[in-house]
Amino acid sequence: MLLVDEEDAGQRLDNFLMRRLKGVPKTHVYRIIRSGEVRINKGRASADRRVAAGDQVRVPPVRTSQAADTKAQAVQAGSGFAPAREFPVLFEDEFLLAIDKPAGTAVHGGSGVSFGVIEQLRMARPQARTLELVHRLDRETSGILLVAKKRSALKNLQEQFRDRATGKTYLALVAGEWPQRLKVLDQPLHKYLLPDGERRVAVVDKQHPDAMTAVSLVRVARSGGGYSLLEVTIKTGRTHQIRVHLAHQGMPIVGDDKYGNFELNKSLQRATAPVPLRRMFLHAWRLQFEHPSTGAPMALQAELPAELATFLDHAIADPA
Repeated sequence: MLLVDEEDAGQRLDNFLMRRLKGVPKTHVYRIIRSGEVRINKGRASADRRVAAGDQVRVPPVRTSQAADTKAQAVQAGSGFAPAREFPVLFEDEFLLAIDKPAGTAVHGGSGVSFGVIEQLRMARPQARTLELVHRLDRETSGILLVAKKRSALKNLQEQFRDRATGKTYLALVAGEWPQRLKVLDQPLHKYLLPDGERRVAVVDKQHPDAMTAVSLVRVARSGGGYSLLEVTIKTGRTHQIRVHLAHQGMPIVGDDKYGNFELNKSLQRATAPVPLRRMFLHAWRLQFEHPSTGAPMALQAELPAELATFLDHAIADPA
């Protein structure tokens, strides 16, 4: 018998069971629901029924140990299971986890990626009842990523992001001298697909039927040596927003393989380069929000990864 508490209230029955019956295949969960073996307060229930606090959910005996043990083992080629992995922790309490995501790691599985940060975290923390992504970062982007540890925290934090009540600042390096007067980029964006199905984003006219408002605030942090380090604060969280806004100004992010200067990127990747750069120079640096439980102001910061800091020190001499 499973008792629904306040944290679980409001979930669909199928999602509630999949979180509680870890290691049980989805197909089996749906099978026992359809067969009527799952009862809520002694009555049959459909998969889409929302559970409420205090509900008693009866489930038949299910075997979870074998599946859970298999998942807990180190991933084997082709197994489909994510390897357990922890990431550098910037902040953690009972409500949320803030990590420093490395570049090259997707935040979740899908679109050709077998697993991402969230799947690896769930494997590393099998005892955690809830681990859910609050927001997203591009696979190529490093930096601060929030994970909710309670459903109440997830709802609160996502509302803050949706209401633009958070402060999100990234560090981006571009080639050239960024104009000091150019501080606000307010160009609508439009998502589209290439013939091979890959996603792209472009700046469009405000009258475009699918135009999405996108605003980025830019401040020059350092410049010299033919490069500018920018602090970019986004007021909207559109897909590829910073990458497309900067590229639209003719100054794409160094190392960007979608919207960048491909010849420059290729030259920087060569082993013969003084300090090779083999990734995009975009980092989620600072994040401000209110704690989902206490309401206290939170200000997190993730320092530049070593490979970016090393390249930056080579490209731009520190003014100090």
